[in-house]
Amino acid sequence: MTLRRRVLAYVAIAALASCALTVLVGAALVRHRIATQRMTALERVADVVATVGGVPGALGPGDHVYTAGSGRPRRLGPARAALVLAAVPATPNAEGTATVRGRDILYVARATPAGRVVVVRPAAFPFAEWRPFLVSLLLAGLGGALVAALLSYLLARRLTRPIAELSAATGRLASGEHGVQVPVHGQDELADLGAAFNDMSGELERAREAQRGFLESVSHELKTPLTSIRGYAEAVEEGAVAPPEGGRVIAAEADRLERLVGDLLDLARLGRADFSVAREPVDLAGVARLAVERHQPRARELAIGLTAADSADAWVLGDEDRLLQAVSNLIENALRITPAGGSVTVAAGPGEISVSDTGPGLTPDDLPHTFERFYLYDRYRSERAVGSGLGLAIVKELLAAMGGTVQAASLAAGGAEFSLRLPSLGAPVGAGRQPA
Repeated sequence: MTLRRRVLAYVAIAALASCALTVLVGAALVRHRIATQRMTALERVADVVATVGGVPGALGPGDHVYTAGSGRPRRLGPARAALVLAAVPATPNAEGTATVRGRDILYVARATPAGRVVVVRPAAFPFAEWRPFLVSLLLAGLGGALVAALLSYLLARRLTRPIAELSAATGRLASGEHGVQVPVHGQDELADLGAAFNDMSGELERAREAQRGFLESVSHELKTPLTSIRGYAEAVEEGAVAPPEGGRVIAAEADRLERLVGDLLDLARLGRADFSVAREPVDLAGVARLAVERHQPRARELAIGLTAADSADAWVLGDEDRLLQAVSNLIENALRITPAGGSVTVAAGPGEISVSDTGPGLTPDDLPHTFERFYLYDRYRSERAVGSGLGLAIVKELLAAMGGTVQAASLAAGGAEFSLRLPSLGAPVGAGRQPA
């Protein structure tokens, strides 16, 4: 059974049950109303008989029992009158129900100067009294059922149409169709669901485009060193290039491939569900000193000054190893683009550690895209010594995993500055791992 049929069945059952309940309640109310009217009519007959003496004849001393129905009141015989008088109270003025020989009757008693008048009638409802009301109730119930069925169909259609459209769109999206959207009607929860699906579809399309561009860039960057390695290997084999020279080029391209593959693995680990970071006190000043010591030999080779400037109160909450990896990536980038004679400074302060250089810097157009994969690499690889194109993206992912942020800025005096910010805390004595 389809969703629309199920919803239609549920709504129709609820509506029909409501109609049936309404008819039953109406019948009960009508019965009560008829009973009240019958007693009222019997009281009027009793008042008339008590006033004018009844028909036939006038009242004489004693109790006088009459039966009333659809016609004129009729006096009962002595035997039946005695049964009625024995069943009803002896109160001069009274009304109610009584039982005579197993049959319920309605009675009304009225006192007169000549004696008491008792008027009775059967308590059971004759069908003739029910018929007009029953027909009306049945017609009303049938009309209500038809209206309920029509409204149930329209309501089921209204409820299930967006769900059916969403189901079809989900199937199309799962089959690989791009740019799937569903129409959004109104401002209810179903409209919110449709809008959420459209947002998800748009995000998925953007993710596909980003993945496609990423794979194209990676494929290109893998192809370039592999082509160079193949070319020099063939040249060495043919004797066109001396083996030492060919070996140096091949080793350099292999290092480049290794760095690119390592960065790709880091990005893959960052996206995994089991990737985790520590949440412990970290001394940024210690991280800055350790990162500078690690890259000092390379800085001397390039004739670049690499220094650390730290603050006494530079404790944050994060992962020391991951933070050291992020700072190392920034230092490697800075050393790669800073010319000989320049300087790179790693500064640690409250809740922040920054890496600044005296290199060519960044343009205002670069800043919004600095941490996008391959953006700076594609933009500047023809004029600057660049790495794999993934280092800054890794830095951003690492900081996000630690609950921090990273920001790039151009310095007024030239060069660029990258600032890493993490939740800060007061410097606890002996807390955290002290950098070596």
